[in-house]
Amino acid sequence: MAEEVWVGTWRPHRPRGPIMALYSSPGPKYLIPPTTGFVKHTPTKLRAPAYSFRGAPVLLAENCSPGPRYSVNPNILRTGKDLGPAYSILGRYRTKTIMTPGPGDYFPEKSTKHVFDSAPSHSISARTKTFRVDSTPGPAAYMLPVVMGPHTVGKASQPSFSIKGRSKLGSFSDDLHKTPGPAAYRQTDVQVTKFKAPQYTMAARVEPPGDKTLKPGPGAHSPEKVTVTKPCAPIVTFGIKHSDYMTPLVVDVD
Repeated sequence: MAEEVWVGTWRPHRPRGPIMALYSSPGPKYLIPPTTGFVKHTPTKLRAPAYSFRGAPVLLAENCSPGPRYSVNPNILRTGKDLGPAYSILGRYRTKTIMTPGPGDYFPEKSTKHVFDSAPSHSISARTKTFRVDSTPGPAAYMLPVVMGPHTVGKASQPSFSIKGRSKLGSFSDDLHKTPGPAAYRQTDVQVTKFKAPQYTMAARVEPPGDKTLKPGPGAHSPEKVTVTKPCAPIVTFGIKHSDYMTPLVVDVD
């Protein structure tokens, strides 16, 4: 019977932590500062000085004394370096190059209108940006009313008549029966009911079989390159009319 009093799975149990319903005074809501220690000590009591203990310092692995660790340069004395004069070769300093105009950059012939008196000259420039956004209408934006026809404004118009096309409904060309005419039938091919006539086709030209490899022409040969198989190319010279080794004909006049 006791189980039927409680609704659901809740049953009386011990609270897991302190709740305010268990205390009539503020209780654990306010924590009193301690009177011992250094951190969060109560300000109403005197606080004694606190000291901390530090561990022993770590010993260095190496000796920190100078000893032979420093290698003194033998050329350095108490008065400075004991060396002779030494010179070094330095590169050329980079100077800032200034591009100055030369004689060819000036045009003295164009200074005539600035030196001598000249007549006023005017130039035509393009329209400025101010006028590009101007929304003022121009002369072509206005349309005068027509003075002819039935739509005149402020004037009396004569009666106008329009000519309408012929109506297809009820005319002589109106097909009341909706029957096809002679042109609605396709003509039957004669070869369907009679003997079929011979038909011929035209084919492309037939090329006879043969050797289709490219043959060299006269220009493909180089007779001047005969030195590949011979010592030299044939050489032609012009000789004299009579040989130097023949005895001349001597005619004795006596």
